[in-house]
Amino acid sequence: MASISVFAALPFTSLETPSLLFSKRRVVVKNTTTSIPSSIIRSPTPRGIGFVSCSSVADKASTLEDGPSVGENVCPEVQTLTWNWKGYSIRYQCAGTSGPALVLVHGFGANSDHWRKNTPVLGKSYRVYSIDLIGYGYSDKPNPREFGGEPFYTFETWGEQLNDFCLDVVKDEAFFICNSIGGLVGLQAAVSKPEICRGLMLIDIPLRMLHIKKQPLIGRPFIRSFQNLLRNTPVGKLFFKSIAKPETVRSILSQCYHDSSQVTDELVEAILRPGLEPGAVDVFLEFICYSGGPLPEDLLPLVKCPVLIAWGEKDPWEPIELGRAYGDFDAVEEFVVLPEAGHCPQDEKPEMVNLISSYLSSSSFHSVICKETLEDKRK
Repeated sequence: MASISVFAALPFTSLETPSLLFSKRRVVVKNTTTSIPSSIIRSPTPRGIGFVSCSSVADKASTLEDGPSVGENVCPEVQTLTWNWKGYSIRYQCAGTSGPALVLVHGFGANSDHWRKNTPVLGKSYRVYSIDLIGYGYSDKPNPREFGGEPFYTFETWGEQLNDFCLDVVKDEAFFICNSIGGLVGLQAAVSKPEICRGLMLIDIPLRMLHIKKQPLIGRPFIRSFQNLLRNTPVGKLFFKSIAKPETVRSILSQCYHDSSQVTDELVEAILRPGLEPGAVDVFLEFICYSGGPLPEDLLPLVKCPVLIAWGEKDPWEPIELGRAYGDFDAVEEFVVLPEAGHCPQDEKPEMVNLISSYLSSSSFHSVICKETLEDKRK
């Protein structure tokens, strides 16, 4: 089961134009197959620290029905930078110089390259930041054994990192756009410091079916024994070595994508390469043995900001039938169904760009956005 969720996040193509049908708490995205040429220019993010320039490759972008096109102007340059957090080097990427701040948070096993097709496009209207959580991507990976037996790679740690990032780098409140495990990071951050998070968009958040609370009492000792086996014997590293291969990563990604044709060589490299860096195996083993911490249903009642949940209809890891229950929490204003999408819709389906724009201009945020727009015009 753990191997299935090893690398839970990741690129996207632009082949369809969605229209949104809004209803109370639930939004259904209906697809049409209209290809719209645009002048959006983008290129893969180079590995390591540097700058990302736009290439001359023309792309296609989707639009909201009767809405503005996202590809009318050339996308801004994406900068790849580092931030020192508590003595650790944290990689992040950013684009855009005006508008509300968006912070994009990746899922388990992924990194800010997961958002490389979103960051430059959204940067045309927003100040966009995508971050490598500590332990992932090209951020530092401290050994979890250095912390005196206390768990380090937890949602509390990452939530604190996200809030400190907003204070130190963004220097502003922000909307958090999160995929998979990143959704729990965003929720934890929003609960810990509600004055920082202005709104949450949670994309296929984890149900955490392996959480200790969701296991029968009789099975819990066996789970702990298995976790100790992975963490404290050579078995864990042998397990990691068996899956940290291009062919295995491709197979895992093909499971979580509804359209496996989107699992490209570029995608496999973007996920696998930082996972081979020193320390990555210890982070991996620590997290797959992390069966405690908060559940979405623990944090959603505590959130003070508005929440939108988007869910891939064909997600094989987090079934939408179970995910729909999260739409009943008071903080959740909309539950968005994405047809023919798997666990990472923002990569597999281009309409996520439109969905994010729709979210930020929805009724709950409309007054906030308009207020900022007016203030910017007055300057």
